[in-house]
Amino acid sequence: MNYKMILQYDGTRYNGWQKQGNTDNTIQGKLETLLSRIAGEPVEIHGAGRTDAGVHAAGQVANAKFHTDLSDEELLQTINHYLPEDIEVTSLARMPERFHSRLNAVDKTYEYRIVIDGRKHVFERKYVYFPEAPLDVEKMKEAASYFLGEHCFISMCSSKAQVTSYVREIYECDVTQNGKYITMRVTGSGFLYNMVRLMAGTLLEVGRGKQEPQWVKEILASKERVTPGPKLPAKGLTLIQIEYPEDRANAE
Repeated sequence: MNYKMILQYDGTRYNGWQKQGNTDNTIQGKLETLLSRIAGEPVEIHGAGRTDAGVHAAGQVANAKFHTDLSDEELLQTINHYLPEDIEVTSLARMPERFHSRLNAVDKTYEYRIVIDGRKHVFERKYVYFPEAPLDVEKMKEAASYFLGEHCFISMCSSKAQVTSYVREIYECDVTQNGKYITMRVTGSGFLYNMVRLMAGTLLEVGRGKQEPQWVKEILASKERVTPGPKLPAKGLTLIQIEYPEDRANAE
């Protein structure tokens, strides 16, 4: 059976999604260990997005092929019973054998949250970023609009990124303010290593008045590894959802 799982997790204490040889403290690693126990044989999990250490997810998607005599509901309950309290599989469904969580994804949506009232917000501190200066939200909105469309994002990714192409298409990039919160929401065909955090840091430089909105346009037009804004901390970033062709078909 090929199972599609939607997960949410608090990434604070994990070394990211992707399993690593030097640690078992990853989301993928925890899931593979548990599912292998349930199936009685090694199980490999494919995640749609490789969230970094400290990044959270409300709608991560993964798939794994294995056999179990448990019903889908029993399997879901068993998985969540044994997972750590900061990881949950919110839904589980059987998919065609060819379904792949990463390869079949149409787009991904992330949010970066900032709090601007100068308070510590003790119970939210692990999920938001606190800037040290006031921000011009209108200028940030204008700057965000320059990310829309297809661009070379070589400047908006870590130098560790090993890819054949730096071109990505951004379908939505909005900056909104709701009281003390400023949220950057971005949807795209895919994202490079650290790309969203660098995009958020670039918008922050504009919001602080250190750069004008047109700066974003100039960075992207250069198609070179020029220096953007700072990479903001992982804790403010959440993978919101991943969409598939069947999701769009069901919505029509």
